[in-house]
Amino acid sequence: MNIVIPIITFVVGAVAGFAIGIFYLRKQFSNMAMDQKQIQQMARQMGMNLNQKQLNQMSRMMNNMNNKKKKIIESRYGK
Repeated sequence: MNIVIPIITFVVGAVAGFAIGIFYLRKQFSNMAMDQKQIQQMARQMGMNLNQKQLNQMSRMMNNMNNKKKKIIESRYGK
């Protein structure tokens, strides 16, 4: 009996932690959109200077990536 309670507690904690982790990741993926100012700032930090055409291209790429991730998450875990 002394060993059963810690095992049950561990299993319940692992399941609860997994559920909370999935909820948190879903929320983070939905909030991951970056505007053009943030993209420009990130590029400057990496030593790049983007013109307007490149900035628009990066914005489109980021939006497409976010849309694909949302579709994958929704197909795996539901809405």
